[in-house]
Amino acid sequence: MTFNELRKIKDSLPAGTMHRIADELNLNVETVRNFFGGQNFKVGNSVGLHVEPGPDGGLVILDDTTVLDRALNILEEAKLKQRQEKKVSI
Repeated sequence: MTFNELRKIKDSLPAGTMHRIADELNLNVETVRNFFGGQNFKVGNSVGLHVEPGPDGGLVILDDTTVLDRALNILEEAKLKQRQEKKVSI
């Protein structure tokens, strides 16, 4: 995955998702933000995100995909909810 792809996922998440993931995984919200490219290490922790320079912001290597997996699940939930709301309004 490229860094730009990771940022696109982050930018697609519904409002409040960083706090939701932090609460669900018992993490500081800044740690979750650091996972998506933030760099507040005074408050949040490092998350095992390594970026190798290259096109599209570089190649991202993740030590642990738990935060990414949760974010992708939340995106799927949001899409499902949107489809259900669309059906109800028809």
